Amino acid sequence: MKYKNRYLQISCDGGAATGKSTGAKLISKKYKLKFLSSGLLYRYAAFLILKYNPKNKILFLKKKFKKLNNSVLKKINLHTPEISEHSAIIAKNNNVRMVLKNYQIKFSKKYKNCCIEGRDISTKILPNSNIKFFFKCNLNTASFRRYRELKKVNKKIKLKDVKKALRIRNILDTSRKNSPLLKHIDSIEIDTGKLNKKAMLKKMSKYVEKYKD
Repeated sequence: MKYKNRYLQISCDGGAATGKSTGAKLISKKYKLKFLSSGLLYRYAAFLILKYNPKNKILFLKKKFKKLNNSVLKKINLHTPEISEHSAIIAKNNNVRMVLKNYQIKFSKKYKNCCIEGRDISTKILPNSNIKFFFKCNLNTASFRRYRELKKVNKKIKLKDVKKALRIRNILDTSRKNSPLLKHIDSIEIDTGKLNKKAMLKKMSKYVEKYKD
C-alpha cells in the first residue's frame, strides 16, 4: 500500500508505560504497517546478556541480532524487573545502541510501510519518518498501567516498586549521553492520561488520514 505514491513510516516515542506501544500497535494494525518495538529489542539484548553472560557482549549481540526473527520477541517474557533494570543500563552503551540501531534501520528498509516505537526513533532511527508521535502521561497513570501488566505474571509485585522503577528508568532515559529520550520538533504529542484505546486511535488516525489525502 502506498500513500501519495510514497510509503508510510511512523515513529512513536515516549517514556515507559506512556501508551506508545499500544498506540503504535493499534495504528499499525489499522493501516497494515509492519510493527517493531525497539524497547523489546533492548529487553531482548538484556535477556541474552543475563542468560549467557558473554565475554564480548558486542560481538555476541551482533551475531544474535544478525539472525533475529522479530516474532521471537513475542514468545519470551521480557518484562521482569531484572530485565527492565538491565535494559536501562545497556541502553547507555553506545556500542549496544549501534547494534540495535542497525537492526532497526535494516527493518525500516526491508518493510517500507512500518511503524517503530521506542525512545529515539524520531530523533535517531527514522528522522525522516512521515509522521512522528510523542506519547506522554503522568507517572501515577504510567505506574498503574505497568503494574496491571506485570501483575499477570507476578502476583507479588507492588505498585510502589513499579513506580520507583519507572521513575528511575525515565531519569536514565532522559539524562543518558547517547540518544536520550527527546521530543522531536515535528512530533505530534499524544497525552494518553485521559485517552482510552479507541480515543487514542482516533486521534492518531486523524493525522494519518491527513497524510493520505
